[in-house]
Amino acid sequence: MSLGYPPLRPKPDGATVLTQKVGSYGVPDRMLNGLRSDKEEMCARHPLEYSEKHWQENMQQMDMAMLRNLQGVHAPLRLRMERLTAQKVQRLPCLHSSNLMLDTLNGRLDTIDFDDIYSDPEQQEEIQAQPHMFVERQLGLL
Repeated sequence: MSLGYPPLRPKPDGATVLTQKVGSYGVPDRMLNGLRSDKEEMCARHPLEYSEKHWQENMQQMDMAMLRNLQGVHAPLRLRMERLTAQKVQRLPCLHSSNLMLDTLNGRLDTIDFDDIYSDPEQQEEIQAQPHMFVERQLGLL
């Protein structure tokens, strides 16, 4: 009897096709794309790398499958709708938003992550300007 749970060990979808971005002269443009190794894109370095990279997504799928089996189809739909609504709620464009409602819905209030300590300092700063200009630019009026 299958309960519809995703597998505990997520597996990669399959082989990936490696395509290089070619410049106007038929060779990769290193000035635009940077000096990167194609080997990094071809395969995972360790079998656990894919699992660790997609751990959060896998846990959300497990939670949604468990909610669907216990409470019905409406529970995951409602939770997904609340998360999408919480992602859209922000402060004025010149102020940093803490996304407290989204952290509450995702259950990340009690955890201290890398982003909590070493976040981007440019996002923490308040921009000294007229908020009306930022809102008009965000709405496409300017």
